[in-house]
Amino acid sequence: MHRALAALVAGAVATAVMSVALAIFEVEARYAIGIFAAIARFVRVPGSLFLGFVVYAFVGTVVWPLLFVSLKPYVPLDLDPAVAGMALAMPLWVAFAVVGRADTGIPLLILYLVFTLLAHLAYGFTLGAVYANLTGEYA
Repeated sequence: MHRALAALVAGAVATAVMSVALAIFEVEARYAIGIFAAIARFVRVPGSLFLGFVVYAFVGTVVWPLLFVSLKPYVPLDLDPAVAGMALAMPLWVAFAVVGRADTGIPLLILYLVFTLLAHLAYGFTLGAVYANLTGEYA
């Protein structure tokens, strides 16, 4: 399969995995986080949950996977693609943690950081593993 197409398919699967993890956390936090609302505020359309979700889905399905494929040849280490995906997910998590955090108390903020880190690591792992499976590019 072509590398860019494989990245897009892997991005769609990884975004679905991350969405499930974030949805579980959102429900457990009794909707106190408002992740899509935070993304909508970040792109300067506050109150538009739909647009927040569209931006989230587009970036997770198209932007980050294509960035993953374009940066993969320049990584000096010969990493397993799933590990490389997790390495890409770490700076994405930092940005997400800053942009998406709600004005909540310390206990919920700590849970937010832990759950979003786990969701991003799952995203990166899935992105790399599915990409490697579709292209046959294993470490």
